[in-house]
Order: sequence, then C-alpha cells, then structure tokens
Amino acid sequence: MERGRELFTVGQFAEIHGITKKTLMWYDEMGLVKPAVIGENGYRYYSYHQSSTLETILMLRELDVSIPEIRLFMEQRSAENMERLLAEKKRELEEKIAYLRRMKKTLESRHRDMLTLLSLDLSEMQIVRKEKAYLAVVPLNQEEPTALELEQVIAVVKRHKLKRLHDAVYGSMIPVDALRQKKYDDYEAIYVELPQPASRKGLHVQPAGTYLRAFYQGPWEGLPGRYKEIFSYADARGLSLYGYAYETGVNESVIRTFDEYITQIEIPVRGKEDEEG
Repeated sequence: MERGRELFTVGQFAEIHGITKKTLMWYDEMGLVKPAVIGENGYRYYSYHQSSTLETILMLRELDVSIPEIRLFMEQRSAENMERLLAEKKRELEEKIAYLRRMKKTLESRHRDMLTLLSLDLSEMQIVRKEKAYLAVVPLNQEEPTALELEQVIAVVKRHKLKRLHDAVYGSMIPVDALRQKKYDDYEAIYVELPQPASRKGLHVQPAGTYLRAFYQGPWEGLPGRYKEIFSYADARGLSLYGYAYETGVNESVIRTFDEYITQIEIPVRGKEDEEG
C-alpha cells in the first residue's frame, strides 16, 4: 500500500500517539478529529495524514487550551490564528505563575507563623522593637451590631485592595488610659494593618519604637486579668505604657474552641530614661 494511504484502526492510531482508545473516540465525538474512513462493518479507520492534526490537538491540550477553543482553531487553522492562540495562553500562564509565586510567599509566611506559634511561651512578656505601621480603623460603637462592624472591616479590606480578610493583619485597639481606669470594655476601634498603603490620609499611625508584648489564651472575658499582670510587670520595671493596646488573634485558623484562642497584646512603652530625656 502506498505510504500515506495506509489506514489504522482506532486502537492502532491511539497507540501510535500515546493515548487511549477512549480519548481518541472522545475527540471524534467532540468533532476535533473524525475517522478518515468508516468501513461497512462500522469499524473506524484513521489515515497517516491525520497524525499531524491529532498531534496539534494533543499539543494544545497540554497547553490547557479548552475543547471549544481547539475546535474553533481547527475550523480556522492558520499561522496567524495559532500565533494569537499561543500568545493568549502564554499571557494566561504568566498570570498563573505570578499567582503561584504569591501563593508560595503566603504559604511560607503562614508556615513561619505556625512554627512561631508552636514554640510560643504564653507566660512570657517581652520588650520588642516595632517599625511604624499604618492602620485603617473602623470605630466601634457599643450600640451597633457585630455584623455591621464586620461588614465595615470587609469594606476596608476591599477598599485598600487586600484580596481577603485572612490576607490582612487585623485586631482591636483599646486606650491605655481606659485600661488604667479598669474600663476593659472601652475598645475604640477595629484595625486592619496595611502593608503598602497607596495613601496614608485618614489612617491611624501605629508608632515605631519599643513595645511590651504579651499573650493571653482563653475567651476575651479573661483579658482584664492579663492586663493587670501586664501593668504590674511594667510598674515593677519602671516602664510607662502609653497610647493604645493593640490586640491581635494569632491562632484563629487552628482552634477548635474559643478557650484555645490566643490574643497577642502589644503596647508602646517608655522607660524612665526615655521620660527624663
């Protein structure tokens, strides 16, 4: 038989191209590559010349081109259309790679957070240095329902182009003066930390400097007891707490009950030498 006129059964043609009979028959059903000949016995045969067509389809599928897109291309095959299709898929792939890089960065950050959490000493109080941070705040009103406050926080996240709430560092602020007066429910605002704010107008500035950092595990009702310990610690060391206490939940994603909830507390602090200076 003359080369190029040889016919192959479904099984033979599929094996030549490293696919299953089922896949080849599915491409037939989708109208991508139909048999060159259907015999009187109903058997389907493919020709040598259809190999390039099938290989083109397989190449496009490897590039994640959809069946409708392949069908449209096969109906209008040309170098121009192939170039356009490949350029589009290249752009989509670059976007996917950028997304995966962002995901890898987020994964690494979350993993570091978990390693820190596993080694956390909840009884310890530390003096730490912090850089200046810019916070978008949602003022708290005791008369407003919690659902409305949550809606406002989500609106802040969207307005500042953070993808989701879990992509942000957020928490609550309570004035140190209120804590000194034992007004433990006088929270002033919920805050969302903005890593790179486009504009700093209207944002609360969390000052750079020295902070006292402590942790508390348990429901919020127990926080006053921890604040009493914090003030005792500071007073015993001649430290002056000022501004706001910034509270952040550090393990919300891994707790089963609220009794396991860990609150990180950070409060700006001055020593006696700072006050004298």
